[in-house]
Amino acid sequence: MNGTDGGREGDGDAVADVDRSPRSAADVCVVGAGPAGALVAARLAERGHDVVVLEAGPRFDPDDRLDRMERSIRPAGDGGSVWGTGGPRDAYTSAGERFYPLNATRVKGVGGSTLHWQGMVMRLHEADFERRTRDGVGEDWPISYGDLRPYYAEAEAELGVAGASDDPFGPPREEPHPMPAFPPSHSDSLFAEACERVGVTTHSAGNARNSERRDGRSACVGYGTCQPVCPSGAKYTAERHVARAEAAGARVLDRVPVQRLEHDEAGERVTVARYATPDGEEHEQAARAFVLAAGGVESPRLLLLSDSETYPDGLANGSGAVGRYFMEHLFAGMGGTLDRPTRQNHVGFVTTESHQFYDDPGAGAEGTDGAVPAADGDLGPIKLELLNYAGPSPVEMALSAETWGDELLDRLRDGYGNHVAMGALVGQLPRAENRIELDPSTTDDHGNPVPEVNWRLDDRTRRTLQRANEIQRAVLEALGVEIEWSVGPEDTGPAAHHMGTTRMGTDPATSVVDPELRTHDLSNLWIPSSGAFVTGGAMNPTLTIAALALRAVDSMDEQLRRS
Repeated sequence: MNGTDGGREGDGDAVADVDRSPRSAADVCVVGAGPAGALVAARLAERGHDVVVLEAGPRFDPDDRLDRMERSIRPAGDGGSVWGTGGPRDAYTSAGERFYPLNATRVKGVGGSTLHWQGMVMRLHEADFERRTRDGVGEDWPISYGDLRPYYAEAEAELGVAGASDDPFGPPREEPHPMPAFPPSHSDSLFAEACERVGVTTHSAGNARNSERRDGRSACVGYGTCQPVCPSGAKYTAERHVARAEAAGARVLDRVPVQRLEHDEAGERVTVARYATPDGEEHEQAARAFVLAAGGVESPRLLLLSDSETYPDGLANGSGAVGRYFMEHLFAGMGGTLDRPTRQNHVGFVTTESHQFYDDPGAGAEGTDGAVPAADGDLGPIKLELLNYAGPSPVEMALSAETWGDELLDRLRDGYGNHVAMGALVGQLPRAENRIELDPSTTDDHGNPVPEVNWRLDDRTRRTLQRANEIQRAVLEALGVEIEWSVGPEDTGPAAHHMGTTRMGTDPATSVVDPELRTHDLSNLWIPSSGAFVTGGAMNPTLTIAALALRAVDSMDEQLRRS
């Protein structure tokens, strides 16, 4: 199936007014200006290195955020088109058991996925790094939670995370979150008694948005449109670190999609990134070190496009693992109506979660009023969320109604403001057949084969989704909800978390990057990305991406100073 999903809009700087020629000599060339690329660029530039960032998409004007918000909430609007995703530039195909809606879940531009993300940030658990040892499935990471722990703390400070540090099921931490947590929403307070009655323990959710003024950005003012756009700037976007990188001397070019990476005659080092400009020209950016930070789909695609006589199956692909082991987080949900006001849609993000079933998803939960029964069988981790924005908006209801006047008013009064729901994320194990490949039958606006997503679910994931639904039903029934809908296990969808496609390992025969995020095959190429994830857990991945990027910076800085 082909996926173009609409067309692009003309955002960013005027094409003719921007110099997009290469810098004559750079220490580091970073491909991608999302969270990983921006963090790396800022840190390395601030340490005195000459950095160039090449971003395929435009630089968006912050003054347009209110307009984007208004477009996103119009009933005829399309959240993806708010950021210009689609058209030949973003063409892709989907193969395998399930269609993968890639363009509904990504943004190309300065800021990357953080332009439209929900902003939820949690650390992976200790067990996530030891899945083979603990559960006999998947693979172990070559690093432990302890190795990444100090970088998690740095990442929380860099992104600006609000949280209460009150998760009794979470991994150990020595420091509190940088900002206090957001208070529980009104709907969270409705859930509290029901969760207690069935034995489900809740706690605050970590959010990369300001609960108080910080770093020149306001506290959250409650627009409630976090996805796809935060008009106030309270939610973190990687634009913040792009600005820091530029302030330290880095050069950031937008609208310059990299066409391929080229290496030296020995096949040991990347020498240039070849990129295209809007005027139809191509340029080569040379550097001493290269950072591929284009995400879990475009990073493997660029490696596959950069094949050569030395690397006939794609650059850095001596293992054959580039593009393979694609993992996602799947959604399970359930909701309905309550006989009291719930203040739905007043908050655009999750403020309360439960990680009680993360490390032991089959455990029961005994409460004073019924119980969540224990479950047998091989299950993956489950992250439960109390959703604050379930149900239609009154505008949607009015425009879809077939009635007018007092009858319509009665319908709005009876049908709006009493919806509640629970969500959950569950993870997939890495499977070689789930992969990103090139599809030469479809090309992008530069004539390159587009990415093809081969994706399917396995029985373990389906069982875990069913388990999440069981827990959700127990809580909702205890709350007295008239359940009207559920998602999972067969009608599940992806969470837009692209993991595993440039996996980390110590064996060059089975992995792409080493524990420092440097490729086994080329000594000056790093890939700090969710693609490095060996297993995906069930936590939103951006905080771990940021922690890995900060870890990679130390490795790159050391090598640059030695050479």
